[in-house]
Formats: sequence, structure tokens, C-alpha cells
Amino acid sequence: MKPRLVLACLTTTDVVGRARADFDTIVHQGPSDMTVAEVVAAAASHQAEAILFTNTLPLNASAIATLPGSVRIGATISVGFEHIDVPAARARGIVVTNTPGVLDECTADHAMMLLLAAARRGAEYDRIMRQGWRYRIGQGDLLGVRVTGKRIGILGMGRIGRAFARRARGFDMKVLYHGRSRLPPELEQGAEYFAEFHAMLPHCDFLSVHAPGGAATDKMVDARALSLLPDGAVLVNVARGSLIDEHALLEALTSGKLFAAGLDVFRDEPDYDLRFAALESVVLSPHVGSASKETRDAMGFRALDNIDAVLTGRPAVDPLWRD
Repeated sequence: MKPRLVLACLTTTDVVGRARADFDTIVHQGPSDMTVAEVVAAAASHQAEAILFTNTLPLNASAIATLPGSVRIGATISVGFEHIDVPAARARGIVVTNTPGVLDECTADHAMMLLLAAARRGAEYDRIMRQGWRYRIGQGDLLGVRVTGKRIGILGMGRIGRAFARRARGFDMKVLYHGRSRLPPELEQGAEYFAEFHAMLPHCDFLSVHAPGGAATDKMVDARALSLLPDGAVLVNVARGSLIDEHALLEALTSGKLFAAGLDVFRDEPDYDLRFAALESVVLSPHVGSASKETRDAMGFRALDNIDAVLTGRPAVDPLWRD
């Protein structure tokens, strides 16, 4: 008999195909991802040994407590895992895994797209063309901010931050960064390290956010941090909405302190603050940093690799806790 799996999130056809081929799989048929109640009910009725999900499922302590004893692994198709109560899973003996590494390049591509679109007013130009144009634009009108040769500050120099830094160097940008610790020279690649986040900010023409979410980084980019950036700076966030004080960001944008922002993530998703949509200076996308066919397939396959390993008696590839 094949191991039993609940596929609780919407994913690519190839990932669904492999899940069905390798496992006895319940595939959710609804228009959105399964709720906790639906996952628990499906796992109980199917006596599932594994759950495949993403960050739309809050696998907190109460949810974990209600899972049937058959569940041995929960694999999230994401790098971030703040939606999982890892200690609670460990206490139940449930292995939990994520999918690091496979989405770095795609997410860094998206961050650079947002940076360029925000700096060069891409959304405004597109709107003008879709409305028909038909008027002259003067030499002093609709001016953006030059990217090449500027200073880019990176908050969080993990795998995605480093991938983004490589792209920034392609535009001859001077790379500055802040993280919990300094990188070794072979990873730093000439970037300038700042042990104090606030000390870096006055030197940043652009700030790109790549730190993990969680209590330690909640509202790390607050009113004080934004005030330390040079006037006319541009901010990009493809990490987590929780990292930014959104009210402070709105104030910085409406006052002209910031020239623009490119935002892929928000504190409340999908019900984000619509005040951002009213600002011409903001380029928006709906948390799709990893949304290429190749990357989403790779993420789903990596999660299935983790499930296969655990259910065949091997160590997980990407465990979030170890004995």
C-alpha cells in the first residue's frame, strides 16, 4: 500500500501528479487551500501519514493537538515557517520540514523587478499607455530615480539576500548589508557589513528587505528606521509584511520622504491595506516572489522528497527540528 497523504494546498499540476503517483493522496478540490478544520477532518478520515501544505495553514499548537496519531510529517511548500509551531510538532513527534534553497533565484529576480519598476515608475508608465497616452511628455515630467551605481542596503543576507546582491552588482550598485552576523569573505563578495541596522540606513539609496519573519523582526522597519534613510530612497520588500510598520511606511510615502516602494508582501494577506493601492509611487504584487512554473514545481517536489524520506525511514531532507 502507498503511504497516505493529504495535499492541503493548491499547487502545480506536476506536483499533484507526482503526489498521486507516489502516495495514496487526498487532493483538495476547493477554490482555495484547506482550512485547519478541513485538514484535520481529511487526515482523520484518510488516516493520513503526511500533510502537504503551505503558509496559508496555521499549524499552531491547537491544530497540531487535534491531528490524528497517524500523522508523522507535515511538509510546508515554503521557506518561512512562522505558521508552524515547531516545538508543539516536536512534542507530538511530528517531523516538520520546509523548502529552502529552491526559490532563491526566482525571488531575487522578483525583488529586482520591483526595485526597477518602483525606481523607474513602471506602473505609472504602464497605466498611461493602457489609458491611450495621446499627449506629449516633457523632459521634466515623470522622472524616475537612476538605479545604476547607487547604494543598496540589504536587510537579511541569507540565500535570497545574497542572490539579490548578485543582481544588484550587475547594476554596479554598492552593496551594504545588515544581518545577525557577518558573512565570511567568500559569501560577502565585497559587500560592506553593518552590525547595527540603523547605522546602515543613512547610506542607503535603496533598501531591500530579505530577513525572516517572526517576533524578533516584527516592525523592524519602523518610523525611526525610515526616517534614517536619505530623502528620496526606494524600499523593496519580498520577505514578510510583518517586518515593516505599514502605517509608518504609508506616512513616509505620502510625505515624500520615500520616492517609491515595491511590495510583494503585507501584514494582512490577502486583505492588505488598500491605501497602498491609491499611491502611484507603490508597485504592488500579491506575494508571488517564487511564482514561476520551474520554482513552484521544485518547491513541491522538495516537500514530497521530505515526505518520502520520512515515510520510508530515512532522515528528512529539510527538518525544522532534530533529535
